[in-house]
Formats: sequence, structure tokens, C-alpha cells
Amino acid sequence: MDTPSPWLDDDQQDVWQALLTVVIALPAALDRQLQRDAGISNFEYGVLARLSMTDEATMRLSDLARECDSTQPRLSKVMDRFEARDWVVRRPDPTDGRYTLATLTDAGRQKVVASAPEHVAQVRRLVFDPLSAAQRRHLGAALTRIAATVRRELEGEGR
Repeated sequence: MDTPSPWLDDDQQDVWQALLTVVIALPAALDRQLQRDAGISNFEYGVLARLSMTDEATMRLSDLARECDSTQPRLSKVMDRFEARDWVVRRPDPTDGRYTLATLTDAGRQKVVASAPEHVAQVRRLVFDPLSAAQRRHLGAALTRIAATVRRELEGEGR
């Protein structure tokens, strides 16, 4: 029985290096654009956007942290800044007081709406414009599989 090599082959190494560039450099490019045009980070935009896409612009903080791939302490610091800017309000969940809800305010919704056009243009320019429709479909399928594997690993179901 052949033992697999501990090294990536040339094709795997090429894909891995390209993926590392995307994983590391893409968020930095998005941060730069959002800081310049909206005064917020890519993470902060993602939090505001996720809230804006929910029913009543409200989520439990624990669910929001999970959907934003964040720790609760990191999200809590962002919520402190957002509350100071009147972009969100926090309150106990009336159905279960152990949880805290975050609700996007009108000012928070305005921030998302004002920030979105340049951000979406940057995402399109960096991610979608270089690809054909078929390449976008293949990339979506591949990333969905990788994301599912990574989530299982983080949830303790891997190995």
C-alpha cells in the first residue's frame, strides 16, 4: 500500500497558493475599500448587512456571531461601537432572557445602503468579473464543499 506523500503535488500547491492569496488578500482589499469609502471594516459591513437581511433586522447575538464567523467577544466590541453610533440597539430576547437581540436602527440601515454600492462594485470587480458564468458556478460548488468541510471540522466532526 502506498503511503501518501506528506507534500502537496505541483497542481495542489498551485491551487493552495492561489487560495491563500484570496483568503488573505481579498479581505484586505475589501477592508481598504470600505475604510476609504465608508469608514468601516469588511467585518463591520458584514455584520450590518447580515442584520439588514433578516426579518425585522433583528438577530440573537450568538446566531449573528456564528453567521459572521466571529467570536462573541469580537462581536460584542463591534456592537459597542455600533450602539455608540446609533446603528444598533441591544435588548434581552423576550422569548428567552438568556439571549441578547441586536436590531439594526434606521441609521444602521442607512449606513448599509450608503456603503453597499461601492462595496458591491469592488466585490464584482475582484471576484466575479474575472470569471465566466461557468467558472462562477464551478467556484460556487467547490467553495460550498470546502466551506462545509471546514465547518464540520470546527464543530468537532472532522477526523
